[in-house]
Order: sequence, then C-alpha cells, then structure tokens
Amino acid sequence: MGLLQTLTEPDIRKHLLREEGEVIVDEVCKHWVAYLRPVLETVFGLALLVVFPFLDLDLAWFPFVLAMALFAHAGWKALQARMDRFVITNMRVFRVHGVLSQQLATMPLSRILDITVAKPLIGRILSYGHFVFESAAQEQGLREIRYVGRPDDRDLAIQRVVQRSGLRGPRVVN
Repeated sequence: MGLLQTLTEPDIRKHLLREEGEVIVDEVCKHWVAYLRPVLETVFGLALLVVFPFLDLDLAWFPFVLAMALFAHAGWKALQARMDRFVITNMRVFRVHGVLSQQLATMPLSRILDITVAKPLIGRILSYGHFVFESAAQEQGLREIRYVGRPDDRDLAIQRVVQRSGLRGPRVVN
C-alpha cells in the first residue's frame, strides 16, 4: 500500500471483529455525484487562472488567490468524500469518515428498526440515494448516509444479512 493510498483510503479491515467471524458483505464508497461540486470548483478555478494574466497588474492577485482557495476547497471536499465509507458486514453496519481525525459509527444489525431509502429524481436517474437508519437507541452515531450508489441493491444486501442472521423471522403472508 503506497503512501498516497494510505493517506486517502480509510483502513476498513482494522475495524472488523475477525475473531468473532465478522466479514464484509459490501463496502460502499460515495457515488460520483458527490465529487461533482469539487470538479466544478476546480473548473471555475482554472477559468480564473486563464483570466488572471489579462488583468491589470494591480488586480491580478485577486483571481489568482481566489483560484488557489477554490483548488484547496475542492481538494478538501473531494478528500472528505473519498475518506467516507459505509460498510455492511454479517454482524453490523458501520461508517468510517474523516480526513484529519477519523470517526467510526457502528450499529449492530439487531438495532436496526427501519431503513428509509430516499431517492431524489436526479438520484433515480443516476442511480444513487440516501439511507436514513432508525434504531432502538435515542442517540445514534449512524443516522444518515448520503450519496449511496445503487441504493436498492445495498438495501437488499442489508435485508439479506438481517434475514440470514435470524434477527427477523420469516414473513408470514395470509
């Protein structure tokens, strides 16, 4: 694992309960739509750099500084999106996120009462959505996961894991 990958990839495997037989069912990265704003900021910053040589010398510093600020902000937002992972295991769901400091939010499968999958119109077209978890706990660290690619597949994966773990009985249809 290279230095760049170490700094830009969260180490999910270190959070697994290997001795208990925990395995990853799915690791979810942000959908590409989450990177759209940083890309647009970068394009705008490049446009400012193209304009900056043609301005009066007294004013040329402003678009240059603004472009550098846009590049820094876009890079930070892109890194935040890359370092945000949602993981489904055979025992729980958890989220690892953060760039300089890292947060870990965990919810055992037995605590999941309800999952709402919100898919805005553009999300339905581009195949992304947002998960909202309801649990038995009043305060929870894992509530909303945004920009989940293929949300229906991910929801079914969680439902399958819950069903296989025996936490919910089989559905009885009358």
